[in-house]
Amino acid sequence: MRKIFLRIMLPALIGAYFSTASAQVDKKVLNWYNSSKTGMSTDKAYKKLKKITPDTVVVAIIDSGIDIEHEDLQGKIWVNKDEIPGNGIDDDNNGYIDDVNGWNFLGNKEGENINTARLNVTRIYAELKPRFEGVDSADVKAEDSEDYALYLETKGEVEKNRERYKAIIEQTTQFKDQMLPNLPDMIKNMMDVEEYDEKSLKKWKAEGPQQEQMKQIGLSLLSGELNEEVLEEQIEQLQGMIDGHYNPDLNERALIGDDIYDITDTDYGNNDVEGPDALHGTHVGGIVAATRGNDLGGDGVADNVLLMSLRAVPDGDEFDKDIALAIRYAVDNGAKVINGSFGKSYSSLPKAVYDAIIYAQENDVLFVHAAGNSAEDLAIYSNFPAVKYDFQELPFTHLLTIGASTRNHEEKLAAGFSNYGKDQVDIFAPGYEIYNTFPDNEYEAINGTSMASPMVAGVAALLKGYFPSLSMEEVRQIILDSGDYFGDTYQYVPGTKELVKFDNLSRYGKVVNVKAAVLLAKERTESK
Repeated sequence: MRKIFLRIMLPALIGAYFSTASAQVDKKVLNWYNSSKTGMSTDKAYKKLKKITPDTVVVAIIDSGIDIEHEDLQGKIWVNKDEIPGNGIDDDNNGYIDDVNGWNFLGNKEGENINTARLNVTRIYAELKPRFEGVDSADVKAEDSEDYALYLETKGEVEKNRERYKAIIEQTTQFKDQMLPNLPDMIKNMMDVEEYDEKSLKKWKAEGPQQEQMKQIGLSLLSGELNEEVLEEQIEQLQGMIDGHYNPDLNERALIGDDIYDITDTDYGNNDVEGPDALHGTHVGGIVAATRGNDLGGDGVADNVLLMSLRAVPDGDEFDKDIALAIRYAVDNGAKVINGSFGKSYSSLPKAVYDAIIYAQENDVLFVHAAGNSAEDLAIYSNFPAVKYDFQELPFTHLLTIGASTRNHEEKLAAGFSNYGKDQVDIFAPGYEIYNTFPDNEYEAINGTSMASPMVAGVAALLKGYFPSLSMEEVRQIILDSGDYFGDTYQYVPGTKELVKFDNLSRYGKVVNVKAAVLLAKERTESK
């Protein structure tokens, strides 16, 4: 998973999706996803649940780690009661020593942790490079032709992106050094004024795309979203992608020393469930479980959950082995819902991950997965874990794939970055301008299907807790059946200006509705 949090977008320079973050949140953004007007009607759902005492449901967050000391997550962190903290003994004999709040699959026994990692495409390229570098296609043996084709494919993608980011760094540096200092005067000239402030800039009737762009840039300058420091941060992050994500010479796994292709090699990791960068996981966890109604940040969806932190997603692509083991850990240690806000375009151990999802399914555990942020049709482009595998024998009955929706239901319901697919994405949920927990008792608003997925994981946990007789397969179907139907409305295909019926972007053509899900759960429970 590519975790990039930049404060502004420079569309003329950067064609990729970047999450946004802001220290201040608009009142229209705060908790919009829980509202009845444009969100999931979560708050109204609780009015229908006042007389019910729910069961507690464990939700496993497979992510970058969670700040378990965050003020808005107190009382919401899972504790392994069969483990004695800090005694260096595997008290519950589950194979993990001192796993009090979960497990860190990205660390070693000395307490060291992986943070930056390569993308899987880079790992594959690096593994094939010694075999095929400098080899002519005519000299490739028939039995090696498939691997050779994969080598050329991955090499091309890695080298293309390295050059792309180098060019963006150069352009951004030029913008910072040459254009940024002159922007205020350029805006004044366009407005034909000696000075301007936010009020006058907002009133300015920009004519044409150039003036409109300068107007937005001026507002970003005044708000502090655009300045030299921010641009330097962008340059640093982009360089980090070259040095990390697309660096075939990086051997991040050497820190752990395991065999990443041996799913039985499990003697690694540590109990540091926060890790060196818990930003993404803390935000995801807060969407599920942040304390409701305490006027801190945004409210979580579910009030009856405990979060199990399984750190398996670095700044880069996750390792399939870690994901497979994390899913199995979650199942074996009592989670009923697993949230997977991660994904990648290449998989090295797809069968191991598939088997783990089936293992969860066999134990009636729901796996909720983010569709991805590349504005791609998943019928064409890969996003692992996959909705369906070529080798798949059993259908997935406990998997939900989630697209990201916005507050704008008029033509822009699907977030511009969200992946989609008529038969690949099940349903959409709020994933744009989601204000919630960040590490160190902070709060930020960010975007992504990473935010939409825990919305649904939270709904699933809520339903299971308040209606415990329901199986997770039934909970899944209730979420799908009760969503708000937008299928016959015309919406933009993410990343384009093409309007299509929303039915073409997901299997059900719906956005999750918690109140409707609660009412349907009541109905189906009473009819049993």
